[in-house]
Amino acid sequence: MTEKLTLEEQKTLLRLAREAMEHAVRGKELPPLDASTLTPNLREHGASFVTLTMGGQLRGCIGALEARQPLAEDVREHAVAAALEDPRFPPVSEDELSGISLEVSRLTRPVPLQYKDADDLLSKLRPHVDGVILSEGFRRATFLPQVWEKIPDPSAFLDNLCYKMGASPAAWRSGHLDVFTYQVEEFHESPNAPN
Repeated sequence: MTEKLTLEEQKTLLRLAREAMEHAVRGKELPPLDASTLTPNLREHGASFVTLTMGGQLRGCIGALEARQPLAEDVREHAVAAALEDPRFPPVSEDELSGISLEVSRLTRPVPLQYKDADDLLSKLRPHVDGVILSEGFRRATFLPQVWEKIPDPSAFLDNLCYKMGASPAAWRSGHLDVFTYQVEEFHESPNAPN
């Protein structure tokens, strides 16, 4: 991530995410993105997660850990996926659209976290700062930094992340998993959204 997004750029991404979600839920084709109207930050390759909540409860969350397309396109793609493809939830219905709040997280590039053992790993985690990726063979899972609000205890955080990855919750204690950390720039619609 080069520089922080301006408030205007954040608003643009939130608007693009909402438009993409609403088009997809209504079964309409999404118009192509006019890159000439975007700032260099939004045209630059970026990785994002889009989180949908309804009444304060998670309603969908999908994203990418690696930057592989322009940030604006990445946000649009994940807004659609969060609404229609999150396997934990049924697809968002048209009736729900007005009650959904959107949050966008722009990720920094993940960096490997070197550690000796479980205690060392715990000591190196930065709650409320770092997102964490655990990886073991072909399995991988992540929690965004925002998850620390719900699971503030580092041991419980890692237990839950192992479970999400499909491993034993204690896998981080006994084996040596690949661990990566990243930070996010997160922003969300104001409470009176949609616009």
